[in-house]
Amino acid sequence: MTDGVMDALWPAPAPTRKRGRRPKLSVEDVVTAGIAVADAEGVAAVTMQRVADELGAAKMALYRHVRGKTELIALMLDGALGEAPETDGENWRAHIGVWARTLHERMARHPWTTELVVTRTVPGPAEMGWFEAGLAALATTPLTGAERLDTLALLSNQVTANVRQATVAANPEASLAAAMAPILETYGSRFPHTVAAFSEAGESGDQDNALGYGIERILDGVASLISWRRSPADPK
Repeated sequence: MTDGVMDALWPAPAPTRKRGRRPKLSVEDVVTAGIAVADAEGVAAVTMQRVADELGAAKMALYRHVRGKTELIALMLDGALGEAPETDGENWRAHIGVWARTLHERMARHPWTTELVVTRTVPGPAEMGWFEAGLAALATTPLTGAERLDTLALLSNQVTANVRQATVAANPEASLAAAMAPILETYGSRFPHTVAAFSEAGESGDQDNALGYGIERILDGVASLISWRRSPADPK
């Protein structure tokens, strides 16, 4: 099964087509239809029959382009992520910040992708491009290879957690505050720090910034490590 997914994501160069009628469907058509179904109904709703219905085609027609649902899901993930932003090591913090926020933007458009990034089989060209771009942004830092990979993991986890939370509530902090309001109105004296924090956040308008706050605090920690590594007192 993995070999089939590998072939789908990393196909051999296509032979030159002979002239004649173009096929009614393409791999791109099938993938686009699969993404549309997942966007509307969730990735669990994606079946070969459901995608065929979306395209107004016979189910067997899809098998000329993808071998089955496993390949289709892999291609959908790669298509949803798209190309990563260009990065280099000139300003690592700015570039890796753009990397994380762009990843969030892509995954937020297709929340079902959060279910797939942890159960992937073979990464596709787009997903590999995201790895390469993230690591390129960190290439000139003194971080080890393991630390560069862990930095991407931390940022990716921050992004996916935020996307998942947003599927439950568009404004999670405001929703939580509303749910707590009747409790705090009656029992607020038992939870003074909670009352103060929510009150201050509401007055300042700084609610629901967990994504940006988390990214910046992660990068603060990475910057601190980089600064320490570059210190003249450090033998490295």
